Amino acid sequence: MDTLPILIKNVLFTGFDASDIPHLLSCLQPREASFHKDQIIINEGDVIEDLGVVLKGSVNIVRNDFWGNRTLVSKIGVGDVFAEAMACAHQKSEVSVISCEESTILFLGVHKIITTCRRGCVFHHTIIENMVRLLSQKNLGLMKKMNHITKRSTKEKLLSYLSEEARKAGKRTFSIPYDRQQLADYLCVERSAMSNELSKMKAQGLLDYSRNVFQLKEER
Repeated sequence: MDTLPILIKNVLFTGFDASDIPHLLSCLQPREASFHKDQIIINEGDVIEDLGVVLKGSVNIVRNDFWGNRTLVSKIGVGDVFAEAMACAHQKSEVSVISCEESTILFLGVHKIITTCRRGCVFHHTIIENMVRLLSQKNLGLMKKMNHITKRSTKEKLLSYLSEEARKAGKRTFSIPYDRQQLADYLCVERSAMSNELSKMKAQGLLDYSRNVFQLKEER
């Protein structure tokens, strides 16, 4: 698989020319692995040393409580990074990472990213800065999710999330990366209650939807 078109758009490789990346990868010594749909990539309790870059497919980051109730933390698509914070902390993972479909992952050792190599590779200073930027972006993303799930009602949680997605898309009609169950897990609500609220808001003229495509409308 030609990974350069994917990596060149990744925040970790910001500021690098395409010709620089092979030299950088020779220092980082990455490994590539493929996973089937629903295959566990990282299990809760694993000690993580590598972050992953999705080259093909997508993965879900999920957390289960004592009774087995699942919360969807996020869905990671092609070109995105996962497990960077866990790898930096070098502690047991509190989440599981599961392949949503046939997926290919590029694993990079965090220790090799955040420490300069013996050859004094000039690329390391830039990738360390990019790593800090990545961690900051992920932290901001979690803050946005907290803003959604701390709303009082299911309706408020939905409107908060959908409003954010519309802003990201820059238009009223947009698609989301989740099916209904995944969206319910992401917002920490019951699927049936969420579906009822969506139906009510559609009847009220607040929004329209078809599968994972939504359109926000002016409130009546």
